[in-house]
Amino acid sequence: MNRTLLATTLLGLSAAAAWGQTPPASADPYANNAAAGTLKFPLAAPAGTDSKAATIAPPGAKNQGPITPGAWKFGPNTTPPSGAKLWNPVKQKLLDGGKVTGGTVFASTDPSTYCAMANAGYDFIWTEMQHGTRDWDAAARMWRTCPYAKAVPGVRVAYADEREIQHATDAGALVIVVPTVDTMEEAIAARDWTYFPPLGKRSQGGGQAFDPAMWGSVPGGYRQTANDNIVLIVMIETIEGIKNAAEIASVPGITAVFAASGDLANFSGYKQGDPDYERLINVVHDATMKAGKRLCGPLAWRDRPDFTCFQGGSETAAIGRGVAAELGPLKDTQGKVEVGPLAAPKK
Repeated sequence: MNRTLLATTLLGLSAAAAWGQTPPASADPYANNAAAGTLKFPLAAPAGTDSKAATIAPPGAKNQGPITPGAWKFGPNTTPPSGAKLWNPVKQKLLDGGKVTGGTVFASTDPSTYCAMANAGYDFIWTEMQHGTRDWDAAARMWRTCPYAKAVPGVRVAYADEREIQHATDAGALVIVVPTVDTMEEAIAARDWTYFPPLGKRSQGGGQAFDPAMWGSVPGGYRQTANDNIVLIVMIETIEGIKNAAEIASVPGITAVFAASGDLANFSGYKQGDPDYERLINVVHDATMKAGKRLCGPLAWRDRPDFTCFQGGSETAAIGRGVAAELGPLKDTQGKVEVGPLAAPKK
């Protein structure tokens, strides 16, 4: 185990003790496999015999008759304990009607830069994995360096895909942003890979999200409470997505719909303020409000009616703004030389 993960693991064990809980032994789903010969199987099918389990349930089973996925009665391992409270402040703030901000980490793979953004005042960090060039290992390393920062880890994945989304959730992301959702089927796929059964199809594959250094010791248990705490945002960015906006927004499990400001201009050919462009944004607005979901957009739209979650600027833009605020009139007052590579270009 590297030093960073060891430190965060110890931090998680301390957090578990503070919550009065027993931390899980490991984030590895295979760590507790029993040694051969140590288990008994009283309900196992008899050797060489058809148990008729496809149609006949064993005594005490909650599900009787043929196995039908849509009618399956799920067991208690899939539900949070009675009275469980939310532990993701972003989800709580959205449900309370507050305005949620996400700061974008676009280029950096450096954990210290990520943690500076995560503690700068945003509600979540929009780690850019659609257009950014970092890999999942780098993203996971940033998130686990400061898991309890002010801003929770979030990510824009590349598309609604099992591998993409489960890499994000297993690494600990609590806000999942899925771009270019054009159809209800894509929205359902985004939902399915974000959430555990019974709402979705997320596999329990382990990963650092299950580690006590991240969410493995949250009240109620991570597996049991993750569905209530993860935020899923789908982006509508194309004319096709606009046409299907009402169906997309209606999918259960979607927390918010993002009216993509830049790409709606890219795909429509109209800029913000043009009647055709504004019509597209209003279609997303109407569909989202009708579905009872939250509406997202760029931070510049924080005063636009009904918008309550926003994407802020990148870490590189934040450096520029911070330096400008710090230096004031001293900004860009470098000395002038006449020769060398730092000389001003000759007109």
